[in-house]
Amino acid sequence: MNKPSECSTNNRRDFIKTTSSATAASVLAGVAIPRVHSAVDDTTQVALIGAGGRGTGAAANAISVPDKIARNKLVAMADVSTAKLDNSYKALKRRGGDRVDVPAERRHIGFDGYANAMEHLNKGDVVIFTTPCAFRWVHFQKAIEKGLNVFMEKPVCPDGPTARRMFALNKEAKKKNLKVGVGLMCRHSRARGELFNRVQDGQLGELNLLRAYRLHGPVASCYSLPPKKNENELLYQIRRFHSFIWASGGSFSDYFIHNIDECCWIKNDWPIKAQGAGGRHYRQSPGGQSYVDQNLDAYTVEYTFADGAKLYLHGRTMAGCYGDFASYAHGSKGLGIISMRGHWPAPCKIFKGQSMKDPVAWAYPGRESDPYQDEWNDLMSAIREDKPFNEADRGIKASVVTAMGRYATHTGQEATYDQVLNHDHDLSPNLDQLTMDSPAPLQMNPDGKYPVPQPGIIKDREYLQIKADRV
Repeated sequence: MNKPSECSTNNRRDFIKTTSSATAASVLAGVAIPRVHSAVDDTTQVALIGAGGRGTGAAANAISVPDKIARNKLVAMADVSTAKLDNSYKALKRRGGDRVDVPAERRHIGFDGYANAMEHLNKGDVVIFTTPCAFRWVHFQKAIEKGLNVFMEKPVCPDGPTARRMFALNKEAKKKNLKVGVGLMCRHSRARGELFNRVQDGQLGELNLLRAYRLHGPVASCYSLPPKKNENELLYQIRRFHSFIWASGGSFSDYFIHNIDECCWIKNDWPIKAQGAGGRHYRQSPGGQSYVDQNLDAYTVEYTFADGAKLYLHGRTMAGCYGDFASYAHGSKGLGIISMRGHWPAPCKIFKGQSMKDPVAWAYPGRESDPYQDEWNDLMSAIREDKPFNEADRGIKASVVTAMGRYATHTGQEATYDQVLNHDHDLSPNLDQLTMDSPAPLQMNPDGKYPVPQPGIIKDREYLQIKADRV
């Protein structure tokens, strides 16, 4: 069992605004590769799986790694949307020039596109996974089979069954000495890293309280109107992935994971249980149509660590309300700023008291470098120098801890890490068998709405769903 007890060490995802249950098979276990970089000259080839805004941003960071670290070239792309893939390719080509070499025959559309794109890579090359996280285990399995290094976006799993698959798969990735980066870029923040060191050295004293806030208006696809008449429902749910828990863990997992993870890093531990509350308030669009997504509009979660320390998360996606986007750590000797006004730059400080009006004991000097680029530079350095680098287990734990808070809120019950990790509710079974003609994993109720959480009524899972009759 994987206990929650270890930690390790202007937004690229906005780069392009217009683009939006088996364990690992034993055949994946292989002989370790002594050096895992491309066998084709000195260039590392890269494939992008999932060409929305995040994928485009991640690929832009990949081709922006300095030559002194590695020379990367994007050579293949895949998505289920032709429009997204085309927009992404055009934006990346404008930016990357000859570092983007993806002719039409290496741009793949469809649910098998991930496998086709990886066929253009050699062992030791890099594949980027930026589809909704439900597909992560399917794609990771193929990458391991082919001996590819991986960069995967967060979260890395929406539920317990997929978390268990990912843990099992990563054991095989480690056997093959594959390098795996996870898009929790705050872990690569130089300012937060210095704050972490000072907290571990005792400069904040005994750490007993952490606070995290992500309060803003509706973003991305967190609110969704019903699919249009004759629209492919599966592709609709993938396109509106923030609205559907099976695809992304909903807006809770997809957005709040960063604040949760950075707080757990500074604490140097993972919480063991959570309780939460939330609600759906305004469920109509400005035009009067009813939203059909599965999200709550507001969340408050109390996480508890093994030593009794607390992490309070406050999340809200409602227009016209007070906004905040920050994380703080309170110790017996003072207050620490982990982040403010977003993810980057992080104005990390330590105050001598519990207020930001108290004298400053330490402040990170100057403006830190871009953590979105730093995480790619760190990954490529590890690949080229064959240094240990595998963030998957940590990313899975962060995803489970985030799902724990979501589960507690959606059920109205206290939830533990082990309970969520070992839960039997597979939100999206048979994803490896999907085709363009498959029904969506989540089906509408007879009233034309999707099932939503009912805290205190449905206590053992986040929602009840009608099962699709075919794959």
